[in-house]
Amino acid sequence: MVNYKLVKRKGLLLPLVAATLFITACACGNKADEPAPVGTLSVNPASLSLTDAAATATVTVNANCDWGVSAADKDWCTVTPSGGVSGSSTVTVKVLENSTYDTRSTTVTFRYGGKSVDVAVSQAGKPEPEKPTPPEGIVIPDGYELDWNDEFDLEDGSMPDADKWRFESKPAGWVNHELQTYVPGGRNGVRTAFIEDGVLNIRAIKEGKDIISARMYSKKSWTYGYMEAAIWLPKGKGTWPAYWMMPDDFSRGWPGCGEIDIMEEVGYHPNYTSSSIHCMKYYHSIGTQKTHEQYTAGAEDGYHVYAVEWTPDALKFFVDGKLHFTFNNDKKNDDDTWPFNKNFYLILNLAWGGDWGGSQGVDESALPCTMRVAYVRVFKKK
Repeated sequence: MVNYKLVKRKGLLLPLVAATLFITACACGNKADEPAPVGTLSVNPASLSLTDAAATATVTVNANCDWGVSAADKDWCTVTPSGGVSGSSTVTVKVLENSTYDTRSTTVTFRYGGKSVDVAVSQAGKPEPEKPTPPEGIVIPDGYELDWNDEFDLEDGSMPDADKWRFESKPAGWVNHELQTYVPGGRNGVRTAFIEDGVLNIRAIKEGKDIISARMYSKKSWTYGYMEAAIWLPKGKGTWPAYWMMPDDFSRGWPGCGEIDIMEEVGYHPNYTSSSIHCMKYYHSIGTQKTHEQYTAGAEDGYHVYAVEWTPDALKFFVDGKLHFTFNNDKKNDDDTWPFNKNFYLILNLAWGGDWGGSQGVDESALPCTMRVAYVRVFKKK
């Protein structure tokens, strides 16, 4: 009898254990089926719009999970800290000064639980300076009359007058170890010489891996005369704008053929303009050049008139009508000291880098840069 009862009790116990196990299993299964808590994150504001100045701004973050944050363009936009935990936090967004005239933008991205939230950041470009007004009216020097001129009064977007100018086409390094490639007015839709608002624009600009620019020659040449141009110089370390003259007869090579530099400037020495001559006896490579440099206030902020009066007796150089340098003919009838008795043509160009323009390095953030020419005029003696 005892054994029977024990067996029955054991029999009764087994269902109870099984039931308990079943209930426990069901309870565990219900918890496993419940969705895990989902992380949430919100930011305020959802975008930032900043001026061109260096600045900091803040973004408030509310999250119930850990998160990280980074800026897409770290060259000019940075964030701190790089992440945070559940709760309310503040992220500082810092931008450098925008030295260009163009608006730039980037994205600050918050990442959490496999998801992300973006904050758009835009920064305005610096204000465009007001364009100075070019000199108006043709003022004829005493004893002269107008022989040739280009006022660049064509429609916007036009190329310079092909009856008056021709373009150079040369690779980088062609002369003076300059870095630009000269192309005839532009390449692949990127222009290097064009008319805008009645002004010639000669522009140095990055195109692909190259820096391209323009070099123009007048199709007409002269022996003696008064040559002037109103020019607004570009800004930036690496620029080397020039208004100058070379002879039709190049049989003696350089410098024996002669060279007349009416105006040159290099961007690392802003607003200092120079005038020079080169010939076999006087040139920079042997340290005997004849030149004069002066401070021309506002040369990079507006138009100034650069001129040479060239006679059989002398070359006289002017800025805004004021004489600043004279090179006299020694009257020895020696081409080594005075090769300036034959036809010379005019040149306008904007070089980038090179032996002089790049002697203190270049700053590509200055690109694109523009040399503006309001007019070029040549007067001959009556």
